[in-house]
Amino acid sequence: MIVSGANNLYNHKKEVDELNVFPVPDGDTGTNMSLTAIAVAAEIANKENISVTKAADLMSFAALRGARGNSGVILSQLFRGMAKSLSGKKECSARDMALALKHGSDAAYKAVMKPTEGTILTVAREAAIGAQIAANTEKDIAAVMESAAERGNKALLKTPQMLPFLRQAGVVDAGGKGLMLVLEGALYYLKNGVVTEKADGEIPPPAIEKTRKTVKQENIKFKYCTEFIVEKKSKGLSVDAFREAIAPKGDCMLVIDDEEIVKVHIHTNHPGFVLEEAIKLGEMINLKIDNMKHQHKSIIDNAKKAAPVKEKSEKSKKAPARTEPEVIKDFGFAAVCMGKGMANILKDLGVDKIIEGGQTMNPSAEDILKAVKRVRAKTVYLFPNNKNIIMAANQAASLADDKRVIVIETQSVPQCVSAMMSFNNKKDSAANTKAMQRAAQNVKSGQLTYAVRDTESDGLKIKKGDIIGMTEGKITSVGTDTDDVLNSVVSQMTDEDTEFITVYWGKDIKKQQANRMLKALEKKYEKDEIEVSFKKGGQPLYYYIIAVE
Repeated sequence: MIVSGANNLYNHKKEVDELNVFPVPDGDTGTNMSLTAIAVAAEIANKENISVTKAADLMSFAALRGARGNSGVILSQLFRGMAKSLSGKKECSARDMALALKHGSDAAYKAVMKPTEGTILTVAREAAIGAQIAANTEKDIAAVMESAAERGNKALLKTPQMLPFLRQAGVVDAGGKGLMLVLEGALYYLKNGVVTEKADGEIPPPAIEKTRKTVKQENIKFKYCTEFIVEKKSKGLSVDAFREAIAPKGDCMLVIDDEEIVKVHIHTNHPGFVLEEAIKLGEMINLKIDNMKHQHKSIIDNAKKAAPVKEKSEKSKKAPARTEPEVIKDFGFAAVCMGKGMANILKDLGVDKIIEGGQTMNPSAEDILKAVKRVRAKTVYLFPNNKNIIMAANQAASLADDKRVIVIETQSVPQCVSAMMSFNNKKDSAANTKAMQRAAQNVKSGQLTYAVRDTESDGLKIKKGDIIGMTEGKITSVGTDTDDVLNSVVSQMTDEDTEFITVYWGKDIKKQQANRMLKALEKKYEKDEIEVSFKKGGQPLYYYIIAVE
């Protein structure tokens, strides 16, 4: 069932990608969900004669670490909730399957700080209800899954009625569609006894006439990263009351219930309240609150001393093996980015490990976790640099038991650059975390890319191939010339308080063109005493990434 469902999603991942309501070349909901599902399937596919409980354990392990992107993280929580429900069982009845789907839905809802109806969450809940209704009279698992698929698809078709931007785009929710593909693939195996195979060729996605997006960038309001593990005073103790109590006190909440322990991560202004509520569950261990640590050494001064062996020496097979110095710093940094230029900029600022990824290539929680573990520091600041990677970053942080990980929820590389520049080795952890979050928030971000389809957004008519200019994630300018669109976007981003304009040019922009635009913008903003600089980012897909401060 699991392998068949994962393969079915894989075969249609581009169709799900095309449901993305933004007309830029990075719609990756289907890709992220598919990679997450395939990671789970791969963990089980080659195992023979394993019990239901063993399969559930493997599914839970793989789902946590293989999750990519927000949609993948939510899918991983669905898998994980199902796995928890089936843990300890040698066989799975129709009623067990219905209950597992409900537990999966519940886990997904709890993993999201502010659940939104009309998304994958709604589809998962309705599918679970369909399964439970059937399980009251049916003993056949196939019948239960068929009822789940039927009710889930009905809910999927209603998602445009729940979310205005889906209705305006004329599409259903991408995450919900991805989930239904998994369920339908599983059902196919149950009915036919044959696993859905991966298609040799790609199935072309359906044409989508209009797209639109109204999601706005959210500001980070809660300052203190609070993490700990609770050893329950009694096995199986419910954490629902605890979760409901702390939810209004912060954001980026992740409460992972593992029967005997509870892993907690939350950004809050009231860590004391969170701890008081946690004590009601049992004893706390591995307590990490960023304002409880003081006095640390300079990360930038020590970065070169603890740097790994350079690539040139690694390329020679005959060269003797060299290891990193056993220097464990107080603080280190890891960041996600794409483009050699961008990576070099972050390394120059003191970032220890670069996690390759970004739009169209979101790293998994496991990818992020591995990079964090390679940073030779007791505490690691982690920068996701993309809105769609934040949930995976938080999930990876919750799995890093050997060190403390503080996620600075940056949504772009320029925000990370500003945050790193605000780091002060003479200040303590709490002050630096606060300063980096504030610095990231003060950066206005803009991008230039191209349209992958005809659409309309806020009165702007867009044709496939047009140059799209975006400000804070919203399309604000459209044209056929990158110079004109860049000029327009920068004009929209600047105001009387602007002091700095930094433009990172991508791999599709020639150096001569970048230099020409640098001179033009310097001349334009000379009288306003705004400092303009251009840097080679080398990023794919995006012609320019703009930062205004």
